[in-house]
Amino acid sequence: MQTSGGVGGSVRDAARSEPVEKLARAGFAARGTIYLLIGIFTLLLAFGKRPPEDDQRGAMQEVARHTGGFLLLVVLAIGLAGYALWRFSEAAFSGTPADHKVGSRLKSFFRGCVYAVLAYTAVDVLLHSSRSQANQQQLWSAKVMNHQGGRWLIALVGLIVLIVGVALVVEGAQRKFKKGFKLGEMPPVARKTVWVLGTVGNIARGLVFALTGFFLIQAAWHYDSSKARGLDGALRRLSESQGGKLWVSAAGIGLIAFGLYAYAEAAWRRA
Repeated sequence: MQTSGGVGGSVRDAARSEPVEKLARAGFAARGTIYLLIGIFTLLLAFGKRPPEDDQRGAMQEVARHTGGFLLLVVLAIGLAGYALWRFSEAAFSGTPADHKVGSRLKSFFRGCVYAVLAYTAVDVLLHSSRSQANQQQLWSAKVMNHQGGRWLIALVGLIVLIVGVALVVEGAQRKFKKGFKLGEMPPVARKTVWVLGTVGNIARGLVFALTGFFLIQAAWHYDSSKARGLDGALRRLSESQGGKLWVSAAGIGLIAFGLYAYAEAAWRRA
């Protein structure tokens, strides 16, 4: 009869197995593809074009519209689910003493939740490709605000997103992401390139997240659900401000840099 410790060990071994590692790497690549598309859409927005919705769902819908897109979206869904599973296993079975800190585990769990939602979004796009994420967010915000304490909940979500955004900016600026790579396997030129892409990409992604959180807080403050439109709405509102086209162009370049950085994670990240 297998002891509980044996069962726990088996689960831990399964979480660190080669198939799970491959799923995690597929997840990094899936994330890179999505952010590359979002970055391209953001540049189109900066140049006055009307791109698809400039968020994760919009990127997935654009993939689904092209020949072979259904199959690619299935692969993206599997990759995102694999990445979420890897993050959950990281939260449950951290490898080093430093990783056993509560903060590290919570961060991994939070990221797992985010990418589990993205995997669900990919499946939902496969089934209902015409739904709008921005409109869904606005409808959800309106429903929440109609309940007692709803505005405080929206404000809390906005604050969390804002804090996550600031944390990503700090991570990018201080290049904390470097510790996650297999440095010995990276050629010197590739290493320097990845550090630049990681710095620019994480800072850009963090600033966009922070901006999204700010607009959620603003929506709660003014009791106006139309201001709570997520990533797409944040970038579109930014483009309408003075000098906004320049900032949106910079955001697009930064998000493309993050997409390329995610491909580097797929190749050299410790999993």
